[in-house]
Amino acid sequence: MSQKQMKEAFVSNLNGTSVLEVTQGLCFPAFCILCRGLLIIFSQHSSSYSHTWTTRFFMDFVVLIVPLVLTLTILSSSIPLETLTVIACGAWLLYQIYQRRTCYARVPVQKVLANFLKVSLESEHSPAITCFRVINSVFTAIAILAVDFPLFPRRFAKTELYGTGAMDFGVGGFIFGAAMVCPEVRRKYIEGSRFNYLRRSLYSVWPLVFLGMGRLISIKSIGYQEHLTEYGVHWNFFFTIVVVKLITSLLFVIFPLNKSWIVAVSITVVYQLALDFTPLKRILLYGTDGSGTRVGLLNANREGIISLLGYVTIHMAGVQTGLYVLKKRAHVRDWIKVTCWLFSVAVSFFVSLYIVQVNIEAVSRRMANLAFCLWVVASSLMLLSCLLLGDVILSFAKFLIKGALVPCSWNLTPLPTTDKKHSESLILEAEKKEPSLCLITALNRNQLLFFLLSNITTGLINLTVDTLHSGTLWAFVVLTIYMFTNCLVMYILDLQGKTIKFW
Repeated sequence: MSQKQMKEAFVSNLNGTSVLEVTQGLCFPAFCILCRGLLIIFSQHSSSYSHTWTTRFFMDFVVLIVPLVLTLTILSSSIPLETLTVIACGAWLLYQIYQRRTCYARVPVQKVLANFLKVSLESEHSPAITCFRVINSVFTAIAILAVDFPLFPRRFAKTELYGTGAMDFGVGGFIFGAAMVCPEVRRKYIEGSRFNYLRRSLYSVWPLVFLGMGRLISIKSIGYQEHLTEYGVHWNFFFTIVVVKLITSLLFVIFPLNKSWIVAVSITVVYQLALDFTPLKRILLYGTDGSGTRVGLLNANREGIISLLGYVTIHMAGVQTGLYVLKKRAHVRDWIKVTCWLFSVAVSFFVSLYIVQVNIEAVSRRMANLAFCLWVVASSLMLLSCLLLGDVILSFAKFLIKGALVPCSWNLTPLPTTDKKHSESLILEAEKKEPSLCLITALNRNQLLFFLLSNITTGLINLTVDTLHSGTLWAFVVLTIYMFTNCLVMYILDLQGKTIKFW
C-alpha cells in the first residue's frame, strides 16, 4: 500500500462521536473568549496590561488558540474538565473585577445589576457572530492538519456515512456563519432590479470558482490524498459554496427574506422524503447503476451534488438567524432575551434531532440529510447563545470598570443619569491608550486568506513530514508552530490595515 493510500485509509470508514461531546467541544472556545476579555479588563485595571503588539499577540494565541489545539489533541478526553476549569477561572476574574470596581463602588449588588440592565450597547457588528465565524475557521484550520496525525482522535474525524464527528460540523458551520452576515442580511443588494441582484450575486462567486478549480488542479497534479466519499472525484468545498450561493440567490428573488425559515423547513423535509421514498439515496451511495461507479459527472461527484440541498437548508436557517440577531436593540435586557431565545431554540432542535435519529435516520454528513441539518443548526445556535452570554458578562465587567476596553466586544453607552462628557472622555482616553490589537479581529478580517493559507501549509507539511508515524510531542509541536505561523501572518496584515481580497 502506497503512502497516499495509507493516508486515505487513515481518515476513512470512521463513525464519529456523540452529539454531546461535539457540542461541548464547540462551546469551549466561547468560555476561552470570555476569560480572555475578563483577563484584559483585570490587567487594565491593575496597570499590568502590555501595549506592545507582540505581547498582546502572544496572550491571544496562548488563551484562544493553544486551548483549542489541546482540546482536539492531547486533552480530547477531558473536555468537560477543561470547560469547568475555564469557567472557574472566569468566575474568579469576574469576582476580582467586581471587588475592584470603580463604578458603583458602595452600591448593593441588586442596584448595580438594575443599573446594568438599563445600559445600552453599541456595535456596528455583532461580536458574537464575528467570534462564531472565527471559532469555526480556527477549528477547521487545526483539524485539517491534525487529522493526519495519530494524535488526533479518530472519533473527531469525518464520518464515512452516519455519525457526528467534530470535523463533520465544519462545512455546515461555515455556511451557517457566512449566511448570518451575507449581503442579503446586511441589505446590500436591496436596491435595484432583481436582474441586477442576480448579476451581483453571480459576480460575487467568481473568486470561489477560481479557487475551486485551483484546488482541483493542484490536488490532481501532485497526487495528494483525498477522501473520495466526502464530495466525490472533482467536487470540493468551494464548488459547494458557489452553488449554494447561486441557489439561495434565486430563492430570495422568489421568497421574502424574513420567510427564510419556512423555505429551510420545506426544502429539508422534501429532501428527506426524496431520500426515503425515491432512488435518490441509492444513487448517492451506489451510483446510477448501483455498483458504486464513478463514470460520468453525476456519478463521479454524487455526494457533492446531491448534498447541496442540505447545505441550502443550512444557509437559509443562517439567514433567518442573522436577521434576528443583527436587529437593533437598545438595552442589555433585550440581549439577554435574545440569548435565552436562541438557547431555547437550540435545545428544541436537539430534542427534534433525537426524535429524528430514533424514528427516521441518523446524522449523515455525506447526504446532508434532515438529521444533519438539525444537528448543524442546533449546534450553531448553542454556540451562538454561549457567545452572546459571554458578551453580556463581559459587558457587565466593563460596566464595573471605567474606561475598560476589550477588542471585539460591545461598546457601552453611558446612562442618561451619568455625566456623559466625563464618560466619553474616559472612553476616548482609554482608546488612545489601547489600540485595537486583536487576534479575533485579525482572523475575521482575512478569513478566506486564513483558510487558504491553512490549506497550503497543511499540504506542505503533509508532503514533508511523515504524519502517520509522528509521536505525540512532535505532532503537538508541529501543530502549534503551524497555527502560530498562520495566525501571525493574519495579525501582521491586520496591523498594517490590509484586507486581501480577490474581487
